[in-house]
Amino acid sequence: MRYAIFSDIHANLEATEALIKGLGLEAVDFNICLGDLVGYGANPNQCIQQIRDFANITIAGNHDWAAIDKFSIEYFNDWAAQAILWTKRQLSPENICYLQSLGLIYENDDLICVHGSLDQPQEFNYIFDFDQARQTFLLMPKTLCFIGHSHSAGIFIQTKEGGIYYQHRTPLQLEQDSKYIINVGSVGQPRNGDKRVSFCIYDSQSKELILKRLDYDIATSQKKIISAGLPPMLAMRLSSGR
Repeated sequence: MRYAIFSDIHANLEATEALIKGLGLEAVDFNICLGDLVGYGANPNQCIQQIRDFANITIAGNHDWAAIDKFSIEYFNDWAAQAILWTKRQLSPENICYLQSLGLIYENDDLICVHGSLDQPQEFNYIFDFDQARQTFLLMPKTLCFIGHSHSAGIFIQTKEGGIYYQHRTPLQLEQDSKYIINVGSVGQPRNGDKRVSFCIYDSQSKELILKRLDYDIATSQKKIISAGLPPMLAMRLSSGR
């Protein structure tokens, strides 16, 4: 099985369209979205519809749940909170129902997926360091766990001896006795200094994964954010990937 795994769309239609077009060239068998279809960007309804039509599986992110009052915006920064309040006013009844239907975890014979962490997934905890990664490694029933949430692509690896290290480089050939937490980065708002769309391809037969990037029309996305009256910083940061 050849998987495409991607996350954090954040209502960025131009980035979403670039992703779908790019994956059309990848001979993918199964598409998985790790959540946060909405928030920050100016096209929540259009992006939800695109992902509904394209992804085989979609799970919930914290912005998705916040937009339907299943998760508090108390700890969101001011820009994110403003974007959620705006998004609530835009969502169609059909798309509200769709967001309500999303679960927190997807698991099959090859992998497990969660937006933030397997440690209290409903709290959408981040995995930034080895201690946080260790909590999810302890809960992993599979060799592979795919996550999003931090918008920063990279891989935590736990060796058979129990040591943990982190790397960005791919392609990566998986080792039988190791475990992997793969952050696939963000489609609609990358934050690790690379402004391009980020996603992951995993081949369960060859046991190889690769983190990939695609260019998209950032200027149009920025104009839409400004025109919608959303915080200008949400447009500005698209240019830097920060």
